[in-house]
Amino acid sequence: MQRKSTTELLKELENFSSFEEYRKANKDSLINKTLSEYLCDLLSERKLTKAEVIRKAEAGESYSYQLFSGVKCTPKRDKLICLSIGMGLTVNETNGVLKLAGLLPLYPRAKRDSIIIMNMNAHKSVIEINEALFEENEETLN
Repeated sequence: MQRKSTTELLKELENFSSFEEYRKANKDSLINKTLSEYLCDLLSERKLTKAEVIRKAEAGESYSYQLFSGVKCTPKRDKLICLSIGMGLTVNETNGVLKLAGLLPLYPRAKRDSIIIMNMNAHKSVIEINEALFEENEETLN
C-alpha cells in the first residue's frame, strides 16, 4: 500500500472522531519509530554505514553515534541536516527527519535555509554548503 502524503493525512484528520479510527485507517502512513530507529532504517535502505555517513556529514563521531543509538534525546537541527546530507537524503526526506525530531523543517523563505536547500538540491557536500553559507554571511552548519 502506498503511503499517504502529509497533506492527505491532515485532511483526513478533520474527518475522524477518534485517534484510534484514524490510526487504524492510516497505519501504513504513520511513522511508529524513534528518531534513531528511523535513521538506522534510512542507513539500511541506502546500504550505508554509520561511519561513512558521519564522515560525509563532517559531524562529530561521538555525538553522531549517540544520535544513531538513541542516546541523544534532543538532537540539534544542524547536526540532523548534516547527517541527512551525509546520507544523500532529499530536502523532503530531510524535512521528514527534522519533523520527526520535533524540529523546524527547512523553510525556503528563510535565507539560510534557502541556501541549504538550493545546495542540497545540487547534491553539494557539507563543506560546499558551509562555503556557500559563509559567502552569504550566514551561520555555517555546525
